[in-house]
Amino acid sequence: MSTHALGYLRTSSATNVGEDRDSEPRQRAAILAGAKRLGLEVVDWFCDAGISNDVPVSDRPSFNAMLDRIDGNGVHTVIVERADRFARKVLTAELGILLLISRGVTLMTAAGEDLTDTEDEIRVAFRQMAQTFAQLEKTRLVKKLKAARDRASQKAGRRIEGRKGHTRGNPDLVQLATSIWKDGRTLLATSAVLAERGYVTAKGKPFSAAQVKRLVETD
Repeated sequence: MSTHALGYLRTSSATNVGEDRDSEPRQRAAILAGAKRLGLEVVDWFCDAGISNDVPVSDRPSFNAMLDRIDGNGVHTVIVERADRFARKVLTAELGILLLISRGVTLMTAAGEDLTDTEDEIRVAFRQMAQTFAQLEKTRLVKKLKAARDRASQKAGRRIEGRKGHTRGNPDLVQLATSIWKDGRTLLATSAVLAERGYVTAKGKPFSAAQVKRLVETD
């Protein structure tokens, strides 16, 4: 059994001012103390600074970098200071926890509480509801986008299609991403190489680890 763990921190302020002025060092100290009690060694740290507690984990750069690290090196324990430092909103927290559970990861608080406990009926129920609401929101968004395209098509007098996915619209990107990834690079390292070669998102940002994973899994 591995005795290694990852430390995850989140601060609402990027500059650690106001209520968060001593947040990062306090969180680190609490996580280290908790790891010691659990007989674990923190081998890497991931901190999302300036991230509100209700920001989805999919929009947290360091959380996604941590998932990439987990996918690559087999560390399967993450420690946070407290549950509310991971997320305060139930939906945000449970969707993030589901991502960790799917990787076989245990999420612990510094006090020793297992947030990924699957024997807690209440938590399991919340996760099921979280999945349901996430799927509902996805379906609602798809319908909203389709309705917008239909209105635009009617106004333009021709059919306007949605934006093609990377796998349909840019097979060269899929091939290149797969080649880079299979060369032994991590998902985020693959994203960095893609960005250097001019392949970025529609907003001009490097692909997230999750986006790269979808690209290489379609090859």
